[in-house]
Amino acid sequence: MFMRGMIFPGGREPVLQGDSVMLRYPEMPDYAQWSEVRGASREFLAPWEPVWAADELTRAAFRRRLRRYQREIRNDLAYPFFVFRKSDSALMGGCTLTNVRRGVTQSAAIGYWIGTPFARQGYMYGALTVIQPFAFELLGLHRLEAACLPENQASRQLLLKAGFKEEGTARRYLQINGEWRDHILFALLEDEVLSR
Repeated sequence: MFMRGMIFPGGREPVLQGDSVMLRYPEMPDYAQWSEVRGASREFLAPWEPVWAADELTRAAFRRRLRRYQREIRNDLAYPFFVFRKSDSALMGGCTLTNVRRGVTQSAAIGYWIGTPFARQGYMYGALTVIQPFAFELLGLHRLEAACLPENQASRQLLLKAGFKEEGTARRYLQINGEWRDHILFALLEDEVLSR
């Protein structure tokens, strides 16, 4: 099935393209850019993420991460993408479909991060927009779910702008920065995207 904005190099891995962003699976040559943007953005990202491992930014940890990603893709469990700026191929962040569930559910959770220099410039909105056809048309999902901390107004506004609907609060839903925290839950349904 052909989908606008989706290219399959060598017939295998998807490259998702929007007006200002390009998404593709992470590769080992991305390590230098990834470690640089994550390292420089640590203070910005820490309040919204799980505790980082002591070796989080090492080449060995990145290699382990890639092996895990490959297993998850192969087993239809998760689909991790790095987000690049189209104008200069700068690695800006990541957008991942995780916890893919099949059977009667046909759903996945979406998570994302963006480096400090690229925040609040519309790039993550572009990534969330371009990953939706991949999730619904190619993977055949029915529902995408997202969660954010109640005080993360930027993320709440981003999800609403990208078409997600707020569904309520999940108590102590995820462990963030070493503490179990309540999260606001959001969802986006297949027919809401395909009817646009």
